[in-house]
Amino acid sequence: MNVCQKIISKHLLSGQMLKGQEIALKIDQSLTQDATGTMTYLQFEAMNVIKVKTELSVSYVDHNTLSCGFENSDDHKFLQTCAKKFGVIFSPAGNGICHQVHLERFGAPGKTVIGSDSHTPTTGGLGMLAFGAGGLDVACAMAGKPFYITMPEIVKVHLINQLTGWASAKDIILELLRRLTVKGGRGKIFEFAGKACKTLSVTERATITNMATELGATTSIFASDEITKDFLEKQNRADAWTEILPDENSSYDNEIEIDLAQLKPLISMPHSPDLVRTVEEIEGIPVDQVCIGSCTNSSLADLTLAAQLAKGVKINENVSLVISPGSRQALSMLAQSRSLTDLIKCGARLLECACGPCIGMGQSPKSAGISVRTFNRSFEGRTGTKDAQVFLCSPAVAMAAAVKGEIIDPQKVFGAKPPEIVLPKKFFIDDTQFFAPAKSGQVVEIYRGPNIVSLPNFSGLGDTLSAQVSLKVGDNITTDHILPAGAKVLPYRSNLPKISEFTFGAVDADFVKRCKNIEAGIIVGGHNYGQGSSREHAALGPRYLGIRAVLVKSFARIHQANLINFGILPLTFIDESDYDKISLGSEIIFENIKDTIKNAKPLFAKVDGAAFEVRYDLSPRQKDLIFAGGVLSLIRGGK
Repeated sequence: MNVCQKIISKHLLSGQMLKGQEIALKIDQSLTQDATGTMTYLQFEAMNVIKVKTELSVSYVDHNTLSCGFENSDDHKFLQTCAKKFGVIFSPAGNGICHQVHLERFGAPGKTVIGSDSHTPTTGGLGMLAFGAGGLDVACAMAGKPFYITMPEIVKVHLINQLTGWASAKDIILELLRRLTVKGGRGKIFEFAGKACKTLSVTERATITNMATELGATTSIFASDEITKDFLEKQNRADAWTEILPDENSSYDNEIEIDLAQLKPLISMPHSPDLVRTVEEIEGIPVDQVCIGSCTNSSLADLTLAAQLAKGVKINENVSLVISPGSRQALSMLAQSRSLTDLIKCGARLLECACGPCIGMGQSPKSAGISVRTFNRSFEGRTGTKDAQVFLCSPAVAMAAAVKGEIIDPQKVFGAKPPEIVLPKKFFIDDTQFFAPAKSGQVVEIYRGPNIVSLPNFSGLGDTLSAQVSLKVGDNITTDHILPAGAKVLPYRSNLPKISEFTFGAVDADFVKRCKNIEAGIIVGGHNYGQGSSREHAALGPRYLGIRAVLVKSFARIHQANLINFGILPLTFIDESDYDKISLGSEIIFENIKDTIKNAKPLFAKVDGAAFEVRYDLSPRQKDLIFAGGVLSLIRGGK
């Protein structure tokens, strides 16, 4: 077996490892972050479970750390008291970004982890089977329920030779995005293999598995080998290591080869991570802002490289350079080595150990500004400045841009070879900012601010659905399009009535008003609908506004699961030309839905006097969810 099959087989609760079949997996660990965590714990509460049933669960505060009012601070206190009551470790604001911290302090090879953040596969760099999911799926896992996925295609990404010059781990994943696009990983797990893996550290591997999320992949993973062991030993966690290697001649569904020696520094263009060019191709574009950090490139090694390149230079007078360390550990060690001083001397601004600019929490560029970032997403408007343009690249390319004030190959700024980065044999360990749960959760009272609103009951699907087309959109609609992030919206993540007012606001300002004037709505879209974040609010907002179905050419995995979890019927076109037969405001009628779906009969959409067949890919379990109105409705009904 390959690495994925070995881990899946040990965690398989039901189903078979046959591509396309729904399987149920036992989950060992879970993580949440504050932007999705408040809703996750409200859902967990609704299940009436006294204590989490995972081996380990951690609640991180790393997204909504900019408190311009009481809302975020109230949510943080809610999360802290929930963690204390339900048996969860709590990591407060400033302790670090969930993915980087989990990699350092909690991840373990061979374990499964589910997180309410789409970049949870970061710990695949440790040899974990790690899944991003909606908060409700995470709440169910914490309650001891299985995690359901469709058995993916397992693709071997065979890495050969080794990186040369200024090429980096970031360029490996950018090359894969260039080849496959943001929808090329749909229904796939990418397992990185080959002798070249031995040349990549765990944090370099984690950069790759983190950003493989942008492929739309189910997850991605590296084997657990002596490189993994060395990392865990440095973290004083050698007991967490276990070797997990693919068997000789193990089989895969497909294979891709990347010659690392052929890679050059790459950069992703606005506004999609797959619009990749070599840095040489676009040199000379003026830069206003450079951001180094986020969960993709905020490790000690990444920041040490940036600091080495900052020695003896000054950033360009037209550039604002900001640094977001990934963890308190990385920041502390940066300070101990005096590398932090080099960054500050060059003119960098130091931000706290949090997601910050990546999620639109401050540092928005100027109007039409050019921002070069080491992040993983560049969606339009995500920075908080709608007409800003974001380029994604490695820390070396980012530092070169900061020094020269334009996009430029780092070789032309810093010489032919990057400096050698030598990390300490032991890492600085300080776990004092992880707070343990109470011995008895029954004595803990959960704090609830006025912005925290319980979820409503959602009704199930009837026999006939007559829905008006509330919105018609094209391809690659992201969760940022559906329900944006940023400092203005994120504080309402625990208040569904309020946050739903922002639904599709950047796409169609009349969407919310239109929904309020109809009984039931349907959204029509193109390919890869719902790509990006795991935020279930992108399903909850439309559901609260009366959207009962979404009909598109194809879905992103996590968003499709979130729609089902809240009772929205996900449908796809069989004949994509039928998309052109539908207009905004059209009425679409589906008849005998329950009998049709239950008995796997063809389902027809009737619109403007015409009828065409649509596809519904639902397991028996998912059909029950749709009929009940979602997971919570089913649980509240005693099932």
